[in-house]
Amino acid sequence: MMADILVVQNSRSGGPGRVGDWLAEAGLELDVVLAHEGAPLPARLEHDAMIMLGGGYLPGDDDRAPWLRDARRLMGQALAEGVPLLGICLGGQMLAQVAGGEVTGDTGAPENGSLPLTIRPEAAADPLFHGLPPVVPAIEHHKDAITRLPAGAVHLAETERCPYQAFRMGERAWGVQFHPEVRPARIREWRADGFDPAEVYARAVADEPVSTPVWHRVTGRFAALVTERAGLPADAA
Repeated sequence: MMADILVVQNSRSGGPGRVGDWLAEAGLELDVVLAHEGAPLPARLEHDAMIMLGGGYLPGDDDRAPWLRDARRLMGQALAEGVPLLGICLGGQMLAQVAGGEVTGDTGAPENGSLPLTIRPEAAADPLFHGLPPVVPAIEHHKDAITRLPAGAVHLAETERCPYQAFRMGERAWGVQFHPEVRPARIREWRADGFDPAEVYARAVADEPVSTPVWHRVTGRFAALVTERAGLPADAA
């Protein structure tokens, strides 16, 4: 028996990437729903965990991406029932909004490429972020941002341009603005005004030996939490 994770994909190139590979290595089964292609989301979350990936939308862009309404509903269920939840980029913004925070489009300075992420003191007691180096490179690609965390959120990480890079709601729900799932090669497909693609790619490649082990460890901790809540033995992988 394997624990399973509902993964909501919101764009053609925005798959679970290396995070999906790491979760599979940990013995978890991924149910990837290609929502952007019209695949329906379940009426109820019966999976052992949920991951909401990124995409070029705001959390409430139902006119452009009608499946986001169902994704918000499932995320609300996960929060209410303590189902392990990870929101990445758009997914992190959606978690903030569903929990009562605020997300603003095209705000502040955009971030693109591998940037230094500062781990906050509050992370010392966090199940996923404890014991990480004080500064870790993370891949960014956004111009929208969380502008107010929900009440009760634990603020875990920040960058100079975007303060709300990682947070936790309750005991099992995390939102991140950055992209732990992205390998440097994917950056070469991105275009953003004011950034040199070759320079952004080269920085990500240089940072990978430092960043990859850290996000692999964080993903492994999430996998262990999912396995534990599913009632499976710790060595199920």
